[in-house]
Amino acid sequence: MSSTAETEIHQLIARWMQAVRDRDIPSIIAPYADDIVAFDAIQALQFKGKANYQAHWEMCMGLCTGPMVFELAELTVHAADDLALAHWLNRCGPADNESQCGFMRATVGYRRQGGQWQVIHEHWSAPFDMQTQKALFDLKP
Repeated sequence: MSSTAETEIHQLIARWMQAVRDRDIPSIIAPYADDIVAFDAIQALQFKGKANYQAHWEMCMGLCTGPMVFELAELTVHAADDLALAHWLNRCGPADNESQCGFMRATVGYRRQGGQWQVIHEHWSAPFDMQTQKALFDLKP
């Protein structure tokens, strides 16, 4: 494990989280590799390519109006040389109605290319109740 690489990934995640809170699409998309494969929790089974995932982010940000909660918890980063993996729990939802905020799970894979870390895989999910087929957003860490 490389503590320098881990620090770089922590910094990248902090900048990315702020970009999401700021609804800054160019900064949200900036760390994604052109060939990213993303499994988001909404809309599609998968997104392939930076342009497709950017369109998804634009749609999501269009649905988010008003102040937003977007906070991570239990961040773990594993990094060595040119590959890294991070996972965390993420609380998100409308700040003006925190009863609608819930936790999601995030797992992100990174590759260093040309001296820059890029997101090559991103996976967001929510646990669900198998009997009701409903997502369980009220679970807490």
